[in-house]
Amino acid sequence: MDKAMDEGEEDHDYLNGNGHSHHHNSNTASQIQQHFSHHLQGIARINNGSFGCCPHSVLAAHHEWHLRFLRQPDKFYSDVLPDALLHSRSLLKSLINADYLHQVSLIDNATTAAAIVLRHISTSLSRNDTVVMFNCAFQAVKKSIQAYVATAGASVVEIPLPFPVRSPQEIVARFRKGLQRGKANGSKIRLAIIDHITSMPSVLIPVGELVRICREEGVDQVFVDAAHALGTVPVDVKEIGADFYVTNLHKWFFCPPSVAVFYSRNELPIETSWIGTRDYSSQLLVPSVMEFVSTFEGGLEGIMKRNHERVVQMGQMLIESWGTILGSPPHMCASMIMVGLPSQLGISSEDNASKLRSHLRTCYGVEVPIHYQAPEDDAATETRDNKNGLISGYARISHQVYNTVEDYHKFRDAINQLVQDGKVCKML
Repeated sequence: MDKAMDEGEEDHDYLNGNGHSHHHNSNTASQIQQHFSHHLQGIARINNGSFGCCPHSVLAAHHEWHLRFLRQPDKFYSDVLPDALLHSRSLLKSLINADYLHQVSLIDNATTAAAIVLRHISTSLSRNDTVVMFNCAFQAVKKSIQAYVATAGASVVEIPLPFPVRSPQEIVARFRKGLQRGKANGSKIRLAIIDHITSMPSVLIPVGELVRICREEGVDQVFVDAAHALGTVPVDVKEIGADFYVTNLHKWFFCPPSVAVFYSRNELPIETSWIGTRDYSSQLLVPSVMEFVSTFEGGLEGIMKRNHERVVQMGQMLIESWGTILGSPPHMCASMIMVGLPSQLGISSEDNASKLRSHLRTCYGVEVPIHYQAPEDDAATETRDNKNGLISGYARISHQVYNTVEDYHKFRDAINQLVQDGKVCKML
């Protein structure tokens, strides 16, 4: 690892042209910390993936929009809100490369989108129909599927995600098998749900390729759940080619929760456009976010590139210290990466994983999700650490602009301490 990074210079490349301000502000390391000074001090916050973050300038704009509504709600609803929403939508339209404004709407989150899509197709589902998805799909999405698909008597095929994963080809091969299962006995696949970046374990999916395979195999409709995409990977909905695509703005795009952009290739189901009385202010912050990211070298793309490079660097640093492995090659992650935990911790269940997570929070001030990976039947996928123990636990580390190298050192040292003290998860 680059020595300079250890010397606390880890933020120097956020400056515009090495510290020379161009036509806009440059962000020094301390300015970045000021943007997020409301974060509790002394906590290694390496879990941006769960709840995102929101800088002061965007919070202030959020408050201002909310007050404008409260001052005179009728006028706000009729004269201000329609244009303000339109402005956010048109900025997002170009960010995700949609053709038309009517394809782009703002909703609460990816789970809402799943419910809309499932309700949309459930009216015409019959016994011989199937819905195909990865087994690691988000829990709330799985619940929607049970609600809409199972009640219609249609069936669900869950495709196991290979993990740890070594290449995109492994995912493609599993996906093709899953589609064959979905088409068995003359069944029709009415919907495929594909994650752009899975949440847990976190892996970047070759989504464009999987959508193309769906088209070849005659899948009716494809819904891409890209909860983590905007702000971590370039999003081009035309190139991806799905019927529906949703991505949150409160995870990696600096909005407060909760807001997501929902793209539909054809006319959107009408229920997405108007919900009635609610706080729309988080949907109106896209211009403020664009302003915030423009203060970074390279704008949003620069942020994504650096977050990816950093999270890979930090992952490498951790596995070198612990003698473990990464859960995917670097090119199969965006701003989150899975890091194998030492086998000595004895992570042998979901319960162990959540105990370790709470223990790290309570005793070490480290916020990081822990994933238990049940061993697959296939011995070829077994992964061992340098003590020749089976790796069955992984941490999902995130990197966002406010993170510093100390956050990851704190995590590294906490795990080393637990191993040294002979602590196993059952005891925590």
